[in-house]
Amino acid sequence: MSTLVLLFNLSLRNILRYRRRNFFLFAAIAVAVGGTTLSNSLIRGWQVSMLETAVSGLTGHIKLQAPGFADDPSLQRAFSSDTQISLSQQIPVAGVTQRINLPAVISSERETRGVALVGVVPTQEDISLYRDLEIEGEGLTGANDGRLLIGKALAQTLQTRVGRRVVIIVQGADGKSRERGYRVSGVFDAPMRWPEKVLVFTGLDALQGTLAGDGLRDPITEISVVLSNEGDRAAAAAELAAAHPSLIVQDWRQMQPQIAEIVDMVEGVMVIWFFLIMSGLTFGLVNTLIASVMQRTQELGMLRALGMNKRLLLVQVVLECVGIMIVGVVAGLALGIVMVLALGDGIDLSAFSESVEAIGISTLLRPVLTVEDLLLFGGLSVLVGFFASYFPARRALKISPLMAMNR
Repeated sequence: MSTLVLLFNLSLRNILRYRRRNFFLFAAIAVAVGGTTLSNSLIRGWQVSMLETAVSGLTGHIKLQAPGFADDPSLQRAFSSDTQISLSQQIPVAGVTQRINLPAVISSERETRGVALVGVVPTQEDISLYRDLEIEGEGLTGANDGRLLIGKALAQTLQTRVGRRVVIIVQGADGKSRERGYRVSGVFDAPMRWPEKVLVFTGLDALQGTLAGDGLRDPITEISVVLSNEGDRAAAAAELAAAHPSLIVQDWRQMQPQIAEIVDMVEGVMVIWFFLIMSGLTFGLVNTLIASVMQRTQELGMLRALGMNKRLLLVQVVLECVGIMIVGVVAGLALGIVMVLALGDGIDLSAFSESVEAIGISTLLRPVLTVEDLLLFGGLSVLVGFFASYFPARRALKISPLMAMNR
């Protein structure tokens, strides 16, 4: 133990003695680790944004629909609103909502467009993108509200505004088209542009009254379930499928497989990016450390002459290298945290809205930094420093007292 303490003290004195050289080493390590921390937090934010977009875009973690509805969305493939959803206490639920979601045609005095007509219970939609809508005019007051809430982009296309009337054509439960005039109660601005172009909201009960025929009473086309924990998704889907065998139960990964693949790929991208940055740093670190060992030939040779064996000399050099790396990593993580906090309001990508929405993320990218990521980056960085110390340590072992005398 006393030998280890002595080696530690020698290593610390050597680090402090060569302040100028070691300062630049610290700075290089700190900038590399800080930059990696920031870039990976942006990648993590991208992942979280895609996941939130997939879940909040009227899909939820899990969606229940009648068989065949996905291929032929019509009220003839609806099911009863009396369907009850319950999960075991081990699976906490953030919210459950029922909807009617049907293709429709909307017409103003000047334009006609295809849309998705969505009947909602506004008080239950705090689990979807509905909660984030900025509304000009009035929002829906309840499930009985028979007015329309349309997107800003759709309002511009239709050349209409709050208070105007539009016509909706949609297929009813009897298979016949229903045509009805609606007044626009409000125009919403969504975090992403596609809901503004496609989605039209009205009250669920009011829409059921409009579309009801001789078939199912109080029909709905989907039930969306949002969980408190994404990790419970598979267990919840299995439990709901067993409880409702007459319905099709799918999670967001099954309904949006492209986004699911990208979300999974992000983990690998973060690790690859980290090792690319740290590999470049390692080459510079190794070269600098080998040069520092060569500058200390006399000192290391004297230690050998005083009786320090190769094993202890190896430990001393490794302690110096790892010590430099630890200080640089701590400073780098602190720098990365500061930069992430500075970008806490996010990066506005609205200038590239069409491109970023194509890959399923919001136009406001917020960095996300977790404790697990910090520990991972810190641990891997120190591990890289440990392996980088092998080459200068190996060079130090070749120094003999006779070589030191010749210098």
